Amino acid sequence: MSDYYNAFEMSPVPAPGPDAVPPEPFRGIYGMPAFVTIPTSDLLASVDFWIRGLGFFELFSIPGRLVHLRRWAFQDVLLVQAASVPERTPAMSFSFACVLSQVDSLVQACRALRPNSVDGPRDTPWNTRDVEVVTPENARIVLTAAKPFDPASQEARNLEAIGITPPAVGHGDHNEEHA
Repeated sequence: MSDYYNAFEMSPVPAPGPDAVPPEPFRGIYGMPAFVTIPTSDLLASVDFWIRGLGFFELFSIPGRLVHLRRWAFQDVLLVQAASVPERTPAMSFSFACVLSQVDSLVQACRALRPNSVDGPRDTPWNTRDVEVVTPENARIVLTAAKPFDPASQEARNLEAIGITPPAVGHGDHNEEHA
């Protein structure tokens, strides 16, 4: 028996599929359950890349100090002015969901701004298509899009092996017992 259950209603990420439509940019103010803070020595260049390359928008700013960027609900980034940034890209990455129909345009936009900034896209054993982007601040950002679920696929077998099954195969939608 698995302790996992379907809780997709909590997420702004749409169900994967060929017709999946990304949610509109979310402009509401909420208590952020998680966010990433990224130092930058060139706030204007960083904001430009994140907006034109990665599809974020400026929620608000404190001029010369901080810019709060967002895409969908719960995809928040704080770019903060710093004297310097690491010269090397760290091994650690931060991932943001997107939909499959966005992958190619995000890759093109990032490459147009920084030709060597993109690695991928590549398909993963856990049923996503991922693109790794190194930003002007040397942050390693992964844009990840869920692929349509095929119960006969190797990816489905990989997930089932660790106890994750789709609702039709597993326990169904029993959220009330987990709330």
